[in-house]
Amino acid sequence: MAVKATSEYISLLNQAVSREIKVSIQYMLQHTKMEKLIRKVIPENMLLDKTTYEAVGKFLKEIAIEEMKHAADIMERIYYLGGSATTKADKPVVGNSLSEFAKLGVEAEEEALALYRKIIKASREIGDRTTRQLFQKIYLAEEQHLFKFQEYMNIKDETEGPETTPLSEWRKIFTDDYYTLLNRAVAAEISAIIQYTNQHEKASLLALRKKVSALEVVTENNKPKVVSDLLKTIFLVEMEHLEKITERIYLLEGECTVIPEPIPQVGETAEDFLKLDHEAENYAITLYRQIIAEALKRGDITTRRMFEDIVMQEEEHYWTFDDYLK
Repeated sequence: MAVKATSEYISLLNQAVSREIKVSIQYMLQHTKMEKLIRKVIPENMLLDKTTYEAVGKFLKEIAIEEMKHAADIMERIYYLGGSATTKADKPVVGNSLSEFAKLGVEAEEEALALYRKIIKASREIGDRTTRQLFQKIYLAEEQHLFKFQEYMNIKDETEGPETTPLSEWRKIFTDDYYTLLNRAVAAEISAIIQYTNQHEKASLLALRKKVSALEVVTENNKPKVVSDLLKTIFLVEMEHLEKITERIYLLEGECTVIPEPIPQVGETAEDFLKLDHEAENYAITLYRQIIAEALKRGDITTRRMFEDIVMQEEEHYWTFDDYLK
């Protein structure tokens, strides 16, 4: 007998989605902020081939990607159960030091384990074996993350240099309004990551359930599957964009937003996905051209070149979606 998932059960699973998206963003921004922290530690540490900060930063990036994969797996299960996966995330908290990253990580993972024990129990009670097995697997991964963060809790922050160093003349171009503009790019990338991940999982379900023509049945392929595969590839590129942009902001001594904007939109069909993603890429391209123009005006060559590379990739995404809409 098929599992009958109640709205309360789907809501419980969506709590897990929101949590996984939150920590994925949180850990990625902590990873990119690590370069800023490395620059502030005592000069002797810069002579080392590998610092504590670099080791922790590598770990944070790895689990940021792993947590987003967890979110995708849970989204996929929600769609199979006839529900709708959320695009809303709990608000990430980044912190400002290695010890804060570890403390926040411990708190996040402990919250996850408590929630996932509740989900495992609920899935057992309604006979949802597949969901139970999925969360048992995720639970083990989260437990390993917790143990790692607990190890990092014992690491003391390195002695930092003075905070009163006079601002160099060339750095005066990085004003609050400039950081606000750059953070619009961060918000756009977070939005795209959530939107494309959700659509990828929904498209995967449509690909399995909606094969209309004989050719689709024989080839085991259809438009939703093509779109699903496409979104997975583009999602990975957007993750790279988020990493590059946030790292640049942190290196310039700015802070990064954690709120997606515009609000991620999913849609109901493969055609909806393409139209919404076409609009998302158009928004990003227009915004990034504004950033390039502003960076050129201020003489911020590094940021300008970075966004010129990014906008070229976004234009490729735009034209790819455009081709499928014709």
